[in-house]
Amino acid sequence: MPLDEDRTRDYLGKMYSGLSHHSQHDKLPTGRTIQKEALTMPKGPNIVLIVADDMGYGDFGVFNDGPARTPHLDALVGEGVCLTQHYAGAPACSPSRAALLTGRYPHRTGALTPMEVRGMDRIALDEVTLGDTFKHAGYKTGLIGKWHNGALDDRYHPNARGFDEFVGFCGGWMDYFDWWIDRNGRRETTDGRYLTDVFTDEAVDFIRRHRSDPFMLCVTYNAPHSPLQAPVEVVQPYIEAGLSPNVATIYAMNEIMDKGVGRITETLDELGLADDTIIMFTSDNGPAFGNRPDQVPKGMSTDSRRYNCGFNGQKGSVYEGGIRVPMVMRWPGGLEGGRRVDELVHFTDWLPTLGGICGVERPGGRALDGGDALATLRGEGVEAPARFWQLNQFQPVGWINAAMREGPWKLVRPQLAQKPKSDADKRVMERYVELDIKYKYHPDEVTELMSEPDPELITPPPADLELYNIDDDPLEKSNLASSEPERASRMLGALEEWFDGVEAERRRIQPDGSIVELVD
Repeated sequence: MPLDEDRTRDYLGKMYSGLSHHSQHDKLPTGRTIQKEALTMPKGPNIVLIVADDMGYGDFGVFNDGPARTPHLDALVGEGVCLTQHYAGAPACSPSRAALLTGRYPHRTGALTPMEVRGMDRIALDEVTLGDTFKHAGYKTGLIGKWHNGALDDRYHPNARGFDEFVGFCGGWMDYFDWWIDRNGRRETTDGRYLTDVFTDEAVDFIRRHRSDPFMLCVTYNAPHSPLQAPVEVVQPYIEAGLSPNVATIYAMNEIMDKGVGRITETLDELGLADDTIIMFTSDNGPAFGNRPDQVPKGMSTDSRRYNCGFNGQKGSVYEGGIRVPMVMRWPGGLEGGRRVDELVHFTDWLPTLGGICGVERPGGRALDGGDALATLRGEGVEAPARFWQLNQFQPVGWINAAMREGPWKLVRPQLAQKPKSDADKRVMERYVELDIKYKYHPDEVTELMSEPDPELITPPPADLELYNIDDDPLEKSNLASSEPERASRMLGALEEWFDGVEAERRRIQPDGSIVELVD
């Protein structure tokens, strides 16, 4: 689907002009140690953090000016604080979620790729999560929906990572009709409801049960991640509007999720909790414009390209379309609404920001990469520190799909295709896909990680550097690397130093999950 330049300019006008400015220790069953102190009743607000899966700015009706229908999210944009330069921790699910949950770059945590049947999605056992932090402070903690930061090993289960209650699935995706879910370690199978509605029902129930408690609830919808499935009656109006079957289905999936967001906000209003609850909506990465053949109805195209405000790239890419994601935050009792924030905020900032707002201290753990962004949210114009990204298949390669932001400047090392070195290596990659599908539909047949070693890959040499001024060129059309060689070289040095540092820290994590501190 070609992108309409006029619509892109109109969107950017809306984004930038349409909103106003203004001890002792307890040993956990996992072997992790969390500092324990005498607790007092928390006095901070409740938190409801809603995370979509593979959703872009262009999927919001308010930014689309097309057939997308998200009235409840549009209302949040109008009532809350809308971040225009909000960045995910990575351009793919697991590493991005790890950054959100820990306040640290994903490489440091060990969550490198979405490959849960290889254990490459796991957050290291010495990491302190958002759940750990708020549970330690006396909040009731829950995670409803997609986890994708450790499966096939109870040490990585959400209940062992700080969440009192978990209802969802631990892998990367799930059938929306023929589903099974994990409820605090017990499996439940489909009862006929659409999975997005199941998660909304559970979220509303959690809020009602804990209305008198301080609570921190993560609602991690899997919509609109594949498989592309939605009730026919919701899809049909989008088909009649002239959209392709895939895009029509995605918009239908988003519409159902949007109704869920509406139910959650209405429940907070009904219970008188809205003023004292921070509600946030974001996505783990940008939209996916292609799908595996098994993730679409038989015979249907795998193409799901759609409007995303003209941003370059998509899920999996460190261009803006892969990492620049929506964030709307509403807190009537603490933040003036109806505003936009143009300064850069990163996933790693949310743990220290929410902790600071709520007066909650993180119980130990390694040094954070993020910082408290409350002053930025208040419109005080605080300059953000440099930020970094890198993602490729299997083991990280520093010159593939890496980026750095420093002020308005963004350095990009483009994505390169890695290919299996031999037929045996190709078979390992195919085996991963087979187990990925089997785990979702026949979990009893996949009870442990793949035993095959990582495949050897043919890795191309580095591509030419790309340098963009995002303030002037948010669509990344004008590569300034040749006209700014000193800046590009300096930023490249910083990116390489960052990569070496996070990879060195990751090496403490052993294949069995144990932690061995390495000495240089």
